[in-house]
Amino acid sequence: MHLEKLSLTNFKSYEDARFQFGRQVNVIVGPNGSGKTNLLDAVYFLSLTKSAFHSQDTLNINHEADFFIIDGSFVITELTPDSEPEPHRHSPSVQITISLQKGQRKTVLADKKPYERVSEHIGRFPVVLMAPNDTDLVREHSEDRRHFFDGVLSQLDPDYLRNYLAYQQVLKQRNSLLKLFADSDRRSGIQIDNDLLDTYDEPLLDLAERIHDRRQRFVQEFLPAFCRHYSFMSEAREGVDITYESEVGKPGFREEFRHFRRRDAVLQRTTMGVHKDDYLFTIASRDAGPIPLKKFGSQGQQKTFVIALKMAQFDQLQAEKKIKPILLLDDIFDKLDDRRIGKLIELMERDTFGQLFITDARPERTRQLLESVKADVRFFEVGG
Repeated sequence: MHLEKLSLTNFKSYEDARFQFGRQVNVIVGPNGSGKTNLLDAVYFLSLTKSAFHSQDTLNINHEADFFIIDGSFVITELTPDSEPEPHRHSPSVQITISLQKGQRKTVLADKKPYERVSEHIGRFPVVLMAPNDTDLVREHSEDRRHFFDGVLSQLDPDYLRNYLAYQQVLKQRNSLLKLFADSDRRSGIQIDNDLLDTYDEPLLDLAERIHDRRQRFVQEFLPAFCRHYSFMSEAREGVDITYESEVGKPGFREEFRHFRRRDAVLQRTTMGVHKDDYLFTIASRDAGPIPLKKFGSQGQQKTFVIALKMAQFDQLQAEKKIKPILLLDDIFDKLDDRRIGKLIELMERDTFGQLFITDARPERTRQLLESVKADVRFFEVGG
């Protein structure tokens, strides 16, 4: 699979732009602030119907406009048993159009026809992004780690995405009800309608258990590829592990969840559930055994860890979808040392990836790094 054409209207810094990409390596060059990352984000948005960097869609509209349009054509290929790409018989190309007008709902069209549900688009054109802030997965909060794994699973498994979206909806409704209880009569104390809460708690708990089981199973499936990539990138210097942490799988969780209804009403939010899960990243220590990467890992170990996460994501998507995802490398060469850059180039030389997009403010450096790669490399200058 590769993105053949892309046109942008009022998307971020692009008022009107047209691109025709190569099916292998596309290098986006230009000075800092010229729109290189914005172009990668447009590719990401076209694949997943959302920005990699903004949670609010309206923030992607050019500041002088009141709408944006992203339009692109994906050429579909699938992997044969001998790993050679073969044109898809039924759908050689698909035109995807995403538009947003301020004050209106976002529209997503496939060959000019709307999806019944936008979620049907997720995972159809898989994409993996490596960006400079990826180490936030290690250093920052559990929400960042959940967001990453939920994103991977949403592209892999439509059932997981449906369960996740349903859970978020019921959770929002339950939290609104808890706030209503808290606001109803502050003088006489909070009055909880247990029968009414039951109508939200039962579906919420059922969905939580399904999400928990899928997350747990996914980590077990994900670990071998992740550990293999970490070993390759680090030259087998130390072992690593990922542990899924959740209250949901513990005995008596349902009873404990109901027991804390009053606490939830006081705090006006649901304090237990899969929205509180975390993933523990550890690295081997000679003296103390596995230790938290966040606290004890070096910057180099943390960077290697997140690269291995993204490479394992690539492998999982390729195995499930039978196509190579589009790989977006944003400003990677500025953030990695020579050894890790060399490992990425080695993977390119092995033809591990399909279509790549690389941003760099120094085109001559990129040309030199990619000299040994036997591939069609095209350069695109943005920002003049």
